[in-house]
Amino acid sequence: MEKNFSRRQFVRAAAAAGSLAAIGTISPTFANPTAGGLSDFPAGKQTWKKINNTVYGAKADESGPIGGGTGYKNILTKGDFVAEDLETLIDVLGKAKSGQVVFIPGKAIIDMTTFIYIDKLTLKIPEGVTLASDRGHNGSLGAQITSDALDTPLMIQITGPDVRITGIRLQGPNPKRYLDHHKRAFGKGGPGHTYYYKFPTSNGINVKFPKVEIDNCEISGFAHAGVNLPGGNDHHIHHNHIHKCQYNGLGYGVALDNSNALIEYNLFNENRHSIAGTGRIGCSYTARHNVHEDISLSHCFDMHGGRDRKDNTTIAGTLIEIYNNTFYAPQTAVVIRGVPQEKCDVRQNWLITHKDARAAVRAEEKTFVTDNLYGDKPAKPA
Repeated sequence: MEKNFSRRQFVRAAAAAGSLAAIGTISPTFANPTAGGLSDFPAGKQTWKKINNTVYGAKADESGPIGGGTGYKNILTKGDFVAEDLETLIDVLGKAKSGQVVFIPGKAIIDMTTFIYIDKLTLKIPEGVTLASDRGHNGSLGAQITSDALDTPLMIQITGPDVRITGIRLQGPNPKRYLDHHKRAFGKGGPGHTYYYKFPTSNGINVKFPKVEIDNCEISGFAHAGVNLPGGNDHHIHHNHIHKCQYNGLGYGVALDNSNALIEYNLFNENRHSIAGTGRIGCSYTARHNVHEDISLSHCFDMHGGRDRKDNTTIAGTLIEIYNNTFYAPQTAVVIRGVPQEKCDVRQNWLITHKDARAAVRAEEKTFVTDNLYGDKPAKPA
């Protein structure tokens, strides 16, 4: 049975999956952070159930655990160039050609703070180049690239298509919420956006070219977005641990504009929105087999609508597919703030803290919520 959200009216979708056949096995446990897994997800916590041969929630694939780290299969341990400090890294990124790998050993800490503070330095990765470290290999945490300067507009700029970033820890300067600043800016009689943007924002990775892959990374502490996708299509964001991007008013794990992406097997926590889109025509994403942990400042997965953009439309992106994700956060799981050009399909997710579709999803027309699992127990027979 399929339900469609009508404008400004939220309807209850089918929670039952039919009679119970079996409860699926416990998902693979997430690695201990001290062992190099870089995931604080409690070991042994269930992320999926199987009912009548249908899987609900996020199930790891053959590439390794959700969130990457220890057990991830596609780890690089060497490259055409090796960099252990910032100046070497800048130099070899300028020399690398398409098909080559720039490798940072897992023990390295690349601190960009002074270069960003003084020169607004951005690392630039050219077309076809891979930037890699070895997160999860023999207990490695992966090389850390970090900035402590609150005014960190951008750490990594992709300057061409077919780039891969894998196995690194990218740590931004701002893991905080700054609720008081947001309240002062936008509360009753507040000075608004001009005042709000006097405080600097930060971004991790910026992508305008197609076919960029970001995998097995830990990305945290960015006021605007950990992964910002203003352009380009066919991006693949997978097996990452993305957290603490929660500056109130912004704060996105993955943000999309004139772009589309497959977002899968990621571990999200402590973001304002873990996935967000501007909702412009062509803005699309598929989110599947992701786990959202217990903490979220606002709703977890998002697509803005025309009212947000003030463009006199109701358009909320083109195509959104959200399936086989597991949500532990008590906030609303999915909010679609308008009408997609094609549709938004929300199915076969496990919404552990929500009792029904009304609590889990807020949307308008062309959003279909079908065959999800609600609560911490198997669905009762229909």
